[in-house]
Amino acid sequence: MPGYLITIIILAVIGMLNTTYLVIKKVKRESVLCLFFPQEWCDIVNDSKYSKTLGFPNSLAGFYMYSAILVFSLFFYYGISPFTPILVLAIVGFCFSMYFLFIQAFVLKAYCTWCVLSAIEFTLLLVIVILVR
Repeated sequence: MPGYLITIIILAVIGMLNTTYLVIKKVKRESVLCLFFPQEWCDIVNDSKYSKTLGFPNSLAGFYMYSAILVFSLFFYYGISPFTPILVLAIVGFCFSMYFLFIQAFVLKAYCTWCVLSAIEFTLLLVIVILVR
């Protein structure tokens, strides 16, 4: 398996773990651990109206996107699918992450560690998929 595909898979798995943690905390109505930022910032972000899109938690959408990237990466490796779905998912994930990062910076004026981590992951995914295609 090529190194770039291994890296994509690793980033997808990390993203799935990240978003799983957020989904569990959302379901349990518990605060997430806020590393590097004040705790209240994570609470502001996760309790804001921007934490959902079309009624679904953003963390759940992120989990599905990372899962799809993982599945399509394996499909691509085994010759079942072209690389295009991975590219599209990386672009959509990156755009959504940048939008939500903008919301955190300029509307909420608070950051969530896990959202920033997801934005970094989608940025890395986008860079990798652009470089290999």
